[in-house]
Amino acid sequence: MTLTEILIPTFLQMLRGQSVWLDKAAAYEKANGKEPDALMTLRLAPDMYPLAAQARFASYLSMEPVYRLRGEAIPEAAQAVQREGWNSGQRPGTFAEAKARLAEAIAFLEALPDNALDAGEYIDIALELPNGVIFDMTGEQYARDWALPQFYFHTNAAYSILRQHGVELGKGEYVAHALAYLRPGTLPKA
Repeated sequence: MTLTEILIPTFLQMLRGQSVWLDKAAAYEKANGKEPDALMTLRLAPDMYPLAAQARFASYLSMEPVYRLRGEAIPEAAQAVQREGWNSGQRPGTFAEAKARLAEAIAFLEALPDNALDAGEYIDIALELPNGVIFDMTGEQYARDWALPQFYFHTNAAYSILRQHGVELGKGEYVAHALAYLRPGTLPKA
């Protein structure tokens, strides 16, 4: 498999899933007489980023590898999404803004050519964190050991925040994309 075949479908299916989870959460809030914007401040723990950040980080972390694996600078527009995540404790934004960030990332990924990341497997990537720590990796190592785990961390955090809040999400919503592979007649009857 190529990096494009691994990363892009993975990012797309989970971003689409997160968008559905947010829709379900909004319906849950409205059914309980609340506004969905209140969801944006929910956290798993006091020292973790709120839901608003998780949506923005998942969006950013699906785009960042595209630029890094093509040896391109990350554009300001993408970096702004990351900063929005970092600042979400002070400015969580709205439910609609979180949904829009997910939609923007999905549209960006859908527009990529089928081989968009394939040349990035062996390039050298120096990943510098805001605290000054630098990781030196090949493109393959970056994709496997950084890009995917970071993306899944924030996707899982969003899912967990919503579950903890009482939104009825199950494993079926987390891996809804796997239903495409379901053998007919094997789904247990309720």
